[in-house]
Amino acid sequence: MPHPVPASPSPFLAQIRQMLDALPPSERRLGEFLLDFPGDLASYTASELAELVQVSNSTVTRFIRRLGYDSYEAARRLAREAREEGSPLFSKPSGPGAASGSIEAHIRLAQQNIAATFSQISETTISEIAEAIAGADGAWFMGYRNNRSFAAYLRWQLAQLLPRTQVIPGPGETLGEYAVDMNRGVVLVVFALRRSPAVAAQFASRATAAGARVVYITDQLSRTAVNAQWILRCHSAAPGPLDNHVALMLLCDLLATRVMEQAGRAGRSRLSKVEAEHESMAELHAARVAGVPKP
Repeated sequence: MPHPVPASPSPFLAQIRQMLDALPPSERRLGEFLLDFPGDLASYTASELAELVQVSNSTVTRFIRRLGYDSYEAARRLAREAREEGSPLFSKPSGPGAASGSIEAHIRLAQQNIAATFSQISETTISEIAEAIAGADGAWFMGYRNNRSFAAYLRWQLAQLLPRTQVIPGPGETLGEYAVDMNRGVVLVVFALRRSPAVAAQFASRATAAGARVVYITDQLSRTAVNAQWILRCHSAAPGPLDNHVALMLLCDLLATRVMEQAGRAGRSRLSKVEAEHESMAELHAARVAGVPKP
């Protein structure tokens, strides 16, 4: 009798790892292959997978049923869902030199991502967000996993123009310390692309309920329910398993430029003072190399 079907790809892969050593040789070879390339389960039929791994169709059937699935299609459906949710393991990799991994393919997809992203974001929306950030009592930037790097990047751009900018939470901190200070004077920018933890959307909704103006930046495949004043979706399709973030970086650049325009004379004055401090502390001076004359 088959075991209950795993509810997510993580137990699916964990189950293979757990039973791998006890499997017959042909099933073990299939298990090792799927651990390295689980996305092939979504891409191929049972017969195609059997031919790829050089095992029989009956081996694939026994292996799938050993995992607790009634059919190959049931397992394949889970793999497809994992691919849609953004797991890089479940994306079909491009081989070395493959056309999909070429420079031309990356450029083409980047251009498509930019066009698709900004076809859904109006000039008015960008201006509204920039005005809100420039006039806020505080601008907070948040993101988990690789999203934190995007939050830090946009905050770094704007910290030169605006006081009271911060990436949250800081090291060793929790969101509770910031939740109590959430109010109408705060603008919160949340980056939540590609498998972002649920707490990001939860905190964004909580901040909105507290009166803060929230910008929620996510990807085109996200199905997460969130309450935010602005929800921006960045397309990030790529030839391989890793996302293409060109459209997202363009969005950050556009927002930073518009905030500078909205910040006006006060923003330029702060930027000038920041540059003066750099100069007074010689923070950005290139190190001199012995024997090389100063340009």
